Amino acid sequence: MATKHEEHLSQRHGAVVAAAKAAGLLSGTNSAVGARVPRELIDRAKMRSGIASTTDLVEYALAKVALEDDFGARLVRRKGTIPADIALGI
Repeated sequence: MATKHEEHLSQRHGAVVAAAKAAGLLSGTNSAVGARVPRELIDRAKMRSGIASTTDLVEYALAKVALEDDFGARLVRRKGTIPADIALGI
């Protein structure tokens, strides 16, 4: 029986993969990826994500990067762009 943490990881993985599919990122021809990555990095990522397959782990990681929201960076760039005398109604 899965723990709550394992269920959460599975749901997060499923949500990222579903979003990537909906964005059309998982369709088309597959491409082989080869990289030299420290074993500790792979092992820790598998442990933290709950993903056992290296292929699934790479797909998940790439999907997270491809779908990443830049809200924080955009918000910081707006700093100082709103006039100090604006009435906020607070």
